[in-house]
Amino acid sequence: QVHLVESGGGLVQAGGSLRLSCAGSGRTFSSHVMAWFRQAPGKEREFVARRGWNGGTTYYADSVKGRFIISRDNAKNTVYLQLNSLKPEDTAVYYCAAGRTVVDGTSVYSYDYWGQGTQVTVSS
Repeated sequence: QVHLVESGGGLVQAGGSLRLSCAGSGRTFSSHVMAWFRQAPGKEREFVARRGWNGGTTYYADSVKGRFIISRDNAKNTVYLQLNSLKPEDTAVYYCAAGRTVVDGTSVYSYDYWGQGTQVTVSS
């Protein structure tokens, strides 16, 4: 079992930054692919970024590439998402997710565990 708890969301002005954290528990945390998704009001959950357990597999959605950075610290059982140059369209609930055998890393159905989400609101 892997349990995930997000934190770090809040209200910021356009152009600002936030750092989201996802604290995990479970013996097999380090063996999971970790990802961030987001869901805006009235929209489907959208892929944001993923990080493989081996450290060599990172991928970002085109909408956030160059602005967001995903990282993980297996010793702390934590994955981070640094959000820079935020835009109003980044406003959403952000979720972290973990998967053991991820084939399509951009699909919500590829992940086994989810956090409760943390709200990010960017004002214009």
